[in-house]
Amino acid sequence: MKKQFAVFGLGRFGSSLVKEFYELGIEVLAIDKDEDKVQQFAQYATHAVRANAIDENTLKQLGVRNVDHAFVSFGDDIEASILTSLLLIEMGVPIVWAKAQNDYHQKVLDKIGVCRVIHPERDMAKRIAHHIGSEKMIDYIELSKEYSMVELIATTKLNRKTLFDLDIRAKFGCNIVGIQRGEDINVSPAADEKIETGDVLLVIGRNKDINHFEEEGM
Repeated sequence: MKKQFAVFGLGRFGSSLVKEFYELGIEVLAIDKDEDKVQQFAQYATHAVRANAIDENTLKQLGVRNVDHAFVSFGDDIEASILTSLLLIEMGVPIVWAKAQNDYHQKVLDKIGVCRVIHPERDMAKRIAHHIGSEKMIDYIELSKEYSMVELIATTKLNRKTLFDLDIRAKFGCNIVGIQRGEDINVSPAADEKIETGDVLLVIGRNKDINHFEEEGM
């Protein structure tokens, strides 16, 4: 049974989500109070509706209770973001993610029980900064304040060495959980898997441990 998704707010972030869902063939309900935005992105949504998201009766009429995963992505309307998120949680939507404008906004969203708070601009800035600041890092995903998942390009120092030889978990405290070579991706590689120069290594662990591995182990 396909999961049902809903996006509240069709600003830059919300509309991009709707488009991506469309490209992936995923059904999505798009909701915004601006008729022009609803018309603009109706072609990408399974249903696009002009509605006031903070009205409980309207949400019930839209069948939001049947949604598996909701994204609350309003622009500068923090009040609407908080009230809509709260209503969705109270109506029993299993997973509610919300975009936050600032740290104070996030604190309230966390307090009312939002599953995940998103800072698109800040998160993208971090990824760009990490990418530019390292010759070996090609992508960076923050999992929490202390943990991340990164893609590192294997240097000649690692060429023809196995994961057993490197033993980075014992030496550096992080783990190589995947190796990409060209179009081929090896998930959960075995200990005898050899690394070649230019391989993309998917590394997960504490930020300080990953940095240590990048600086000393590669």
